[in-house]
Amino acid sequence: MNERATLGVAAWCVVVLAGAAWGAEGAATTRPAAPAGDVAALEKRFEETMSGVTMVGQFTMDGKDGAPKEDRYTISKVSKVAGDVWLFQARVQYGGKDVTVPIPVPVRWAGDTPVISVTEMAIPGLGTYSARVVIYEGRYAGTWSGGDHGGTMFGRLERGAGAQTRPAVR
Repeated sequence: MNERATLGVAAWCVVVLAGAAWGAEGAATTRPAAPAGDVAALEKRFEETMSGVTMVGQFTMDGKDGAPKEDRYTISKVSKVAGDVWLFQARVQYGGKDVTVPIPVPVRWAGDTPVISVTEMAIPGLGTYSARVVIYEGRYAGTWSGGDHGGTMFGRLERGAGAQTRPAVR
């Protein structure tokens, strides 16, 4: 895989993993979860927990031996656009690149749990991707694919200044 394709995967992971800020460390976790039927409360909590979140994790590529690759993504803001669509503002620092990517992403609910569910979504300049990512108790995990490659993604969610300086999960 060339550097541009790898960067495309990394940028897409930012968009997909952006939803993972739900339940991040440092978020108001003492507040009881909203009932599954209270969509407005779930959406409000989801939006509130997105500010200042860093995803610290790894991704794998099917058919590639070796350790998972590290990645780190900073999510500055997420806001609901309409229906299930949310606009994610995510910063990617990967392979010598530093870009902020605003992309509309569907977020659906499995009870009180947000799930990123993207199918063959074209992202200009980056490619077409599909992904399913579940967010739960300060962690995220899911699958992704783009063209002829794909894999898994997983990691922890961090909030606050410490999230910017800690090393990625090994």
